[in-house]
Amino acid sequence: MIFSLIKTAIFIALATALAFGISYLQESSGGVLIDFQGKQYPLSPLMFVIGIIVAFAAFWILLKLSGLLVATIRLLRGDKTAISRFFDKRREQRGYRALADGMVALASGEGSVAVAKAAKAEKLLAKPELTRLISAQAAEMAGDRTQAIEIYKELLGHDRTRFVGVRGLMKAKLAEGDTERALKLAEKAFALKPRHDETLDTLFALQSQAKDWDGARKTLLAKSRAKLMPKDVATRRDAVLSVADAMAAHSEGNAPKAREAAIFANRNAPALVPAAVLAAQVYISENTPKNALRVLKKAWEANPHPDVAAAFAAIAPEETHQERLTRFQPLLKLRADHPETAFLETELHLAAEDFPAARRALGDLPDTTPTGRSLALMAAIAKGEGAPEEVVRSWLARAVSAPRGEAWVCSACHSVHAKWAPVCSNCEGFDTLSWELPALGEAQGLADAMLPLISRPEPEEIEEDTEVEDPESKEP
Repeated sequence: MIFSLIKTAIFIALATALAFGISYLQESSGGVLIDFQGKQYPLSPLMFVIGIIVAFAAFWILLKLSGLLVATIRLLRGDKTAISRFFDKRREQRGYRALADGMVALASGEGSVAVAKAAKAEKLLAKPELTRLISAQAAEMAGDRTQAIEIYKELLGHDRTRFVGVRGLMKAKLAEGDTERALKLAEKAFALKPRHDETLDTLFALQSQAKDWDGARKTLLAKSRAKLMPKDVATRRDAVLSVADAMAAHSEGNAPKAREAAIFANRNAPALVPAAVLAAQVYISENTPKNALRVLKKAWEANPHPDVAAAFAAIAPEETHQERLTRFQPLLKLRADHPETAFLETELHLAAEDFPAARRALGDLPDTTPTGRSLALMAAIAKGEGAPEEVVRSWLARAVSAPRGEAWVCSACHSVHAKWAPVCSNCEGFDTLSWELPALGEAQGLADAMLPLISRPEPEEIEEDTEVEDPESKEP
């Protein structure tokens, strides 16, 4: 609409300028005198200008007629296609001009204009591999997805445009939410152009959402070999895929594959908490606690996390509370100034019922970092020290309404997850979960704020109850 108004305004301006110019020439005094072979030809200014225009037009016509004459002579000499080539050249020029106009309209956001120009270019050029792509994109812009899909299907029949057709259909299926068909089309596009960056990203995302970890690893390897991704990012993503593969293999009862994937993930990303925990569990099951200790210490030093502490406790499940407190000392010294270390030491003292030591370990965190976890620990300390019931309830009330503290938060959509996962359950982003404070404070229950190692069940309780316990059923 705006473009049409601009064209109308330009036309009016040119018409006004032309009328003004003609009026000026008519009113001008004097003239032009042409002296040719002794004869003089007086001309008014207007007639002189008209004469120049006619001369240029005659010259242009003469050039075209000379071209036609040359083509006719070639025809008489036996070149049967000379005349057709002469007219085809003009037709081709008009076609490319329409094609260029269609591209400009497409870039300007004028879908209907682009459709008309693309149709004209296709009629003049008869080269669908050039014009059908613009027609498809113009149809998409105009909201005619059905026509766009039909055009993309036609593009599959040409070697030069097959990839474009597959890619267009893939995007159409993604827009419809048909991820299964989109995945198959992405695989075809990858086979046609294995180094196409956008196709690799789309294929990897679809494979991750479908939990096709083996396929995602192959796609990641292809992108890394094509040098389309930094090496450290590829290594990290490969480790996350290995963790996901290990978790899937464990759920399927494939212990050898789970072991191999977990150790590989930890080797590639020692600071990745889920990888360290899985590798430690493997080593514990193989009765090699030294390897588990090494893995967990390295992970704790890089990223202190409750899951690492819980795995560290699982190395010696039969030890007493005092023995556990002693065994944890090397771990506590690695990051002595980290809040997670203070939480861990506090919980260890609570388990050993040393409440004054627990209060010293917790320090001023309930005041400086009043989260559900720190306040819940303070409530447990107050109860253990024999504080009045109203004091304990006060701490618990504050814990319920306080921010939840650190959690697995998606960096893309900021949704909070109870457990780590390779793919965000909300936005389906890959490797977007990190252990951090949520952007918006959320309440966290008392049971969630405590580590499992605080209230470890006794051996006889484990033998009696073989079912998995609900951590929220435990009391501090």
